Amino acid sequence: MNKKTLLITTIGIVIGAIAGYLYYAEIGCISGTCAITSKPLNSTLYGGLMGGLFCNIFIKPSKK
Repeated sequence: MNKKTLLITTIGIVIGAIAGYLYYAEIGCISGTCAITSKPLNSTLYGGLMGGLFCNIFIKPSKK
């Protein structure tokens, strides 16, 4: 794993975490029965995971 890969993944995680928290704050779950959006921690962690995975799509595999 090189520095560029780590940087892109970290940026994706941070943006995803912010988006996850904003989703909780603006839309969220009124009843509290939603597994992901009922708590800010769950929503933030899920957003970070999805952001990191999404940004990894754009990383080209290294040639050996």
